[in-house]
Amino acid sequence: MGPMGSLGNDGIGRTDGDGGGSDGGGFDPVGGLRVLRQDEWDTWYGVLLRAFGGIPEPDEVLDVYRELTRYDRSLGVWDGDECVGTAGAFAFGMTVPGGARVSAAGVTMVGVAATHRRMGVLTSMMRRQLDDVRSWGEPLAVLTASEPAIYGRFGYGAATFQVNAEIETDRVRLSVPEGTDGVRLRYAEPADVADVCEAVYARLVPGRPGMLERQPGWERLGLLDPESAREGGSPLQCVVARRDGEVTGYARFRVRPDWGPAGPAGTVVLQDLAGLDPATEAALWRFLFGIDLTTRLAVRGRPVDEAWQYQVSDIRRCRPQLRDALYVRLVEVGDALAARTYQAPVDVVFEVADAFCPWNEGRWRLTGDAKGASCERTPDAPDLALSVRELGAAYLGGVSLASLGAAGRVRELRSGALAEASVAFASDVAPWLPHGF
Repeated sequence: MGPMGSLGNDGIGRTDGDGGGSDGGGFDPVGGLRVLRQDEWDTWYGVLLRAFGGIPEPDEVLDVYRELTRYDRSLGVWDGDECVGTAGAFAFGMTVPGGARVSAAGVTMVGVAATHRRMGVLTSMMRRQLDDVRSWGEPLAVLTASEPAIYGRFGYGAATFQVNAEIETDRVRLSVPEGTDGVRLRYAEPADVADVCEAVYARLVPGRPGMLERQPGWERLGLLDPESAREGGSPLQCVVARRDGEVTGYARFRVRPDWGPAGPAGTVVLQDLAGLDPATEAALWRFLFGIDLTTRLAVRGRPVDEAWQYQVSDIRRCRPQLRDALYVRLVEVGDALAARTYQAPVDVVFEVADAFCPWNEGRWRLTGDAKGASCERTPDAPDLALSVRELGAAYLGGVSLASLGAAGRVRELRSGALAEASVAFASDVAPWLPHGF
């Protein structure tokens, strides 16, 4: 999570922003690093805002971010009385292949003052943070990145992707599955149905890797509706779907009116959509396609395997674009690999390189199948050699180990081991990050 409208969680700026090259005038980032105090939040968050461009945020947004901040998990770097670096970590439960919920630190609010780049500020925060995550007993750390090149050197790999689209709803038709006509939709005030929407979301979490179990208070993020964020659109709207009297889905969206020479040309801007079954999902998409006086539907951050892409009459007129989303870092290799299941039986020894978290380095034997797994240190000869970054990328089943091998990032040491591991790590359901943090 970063300032409203940001593309990721960090405000580091240039991708080389933390390397050496300056004596810093005697500044010691490690000596100036400490846990955030509650009375320092405004100053600390102001540094983050400036790193993202310095645009102020509405009070309603600041109030939610202040409430969600975990002060005991937030770090600041201080140069005397001046805050020059920020980093935080939420506590999530994340679904992994097999449906288990695994504790994950959601790295967020990372920023470095432009005056203090190339002085080791970011590295000092990442070092302390991963040590803390390990001490908290959380085997995973996850983040979204405004600039992807920054975090690979700290062991984070791009593990999920998402689809953005601009759908020409005046030209594209949607075919729907049987049962769609049995779904009833009704408008509702977003705040009035927040609880039932959260209940739908919670039921979906175990079914898709990468989804986050939200703690109380997180529902407020989906309801934020400052005028400055509407970009000419309406206040946030919501429809709720019901089948046989049960709430089975919802969509939250805005409508941005427009008129052209040929008449109405408005855009529906989808914020989020969730359905418990294919018919509900189809009913919600069909509704969005058919809103009066609109000709386009703007979609952001949807799963790469979502059904609407196979229901449209012309995918080209949807202009889908793929984008990286969640980056995963295995903080404890053994615990993380043992926490998920595997699509096919696997027995493979990894030679893992992890210079930033050296406790992970060495040989690990992973044995598992669809029922469970174990991952222990071993003296046996390795079958595959890779860094912890590649393990993070492949962890949720959305990135193929075979593809990473073809890219030269995984080295096969035993013939057939790469194919075996690649099939085992795969997921039938594409991993997906449902919202930023």
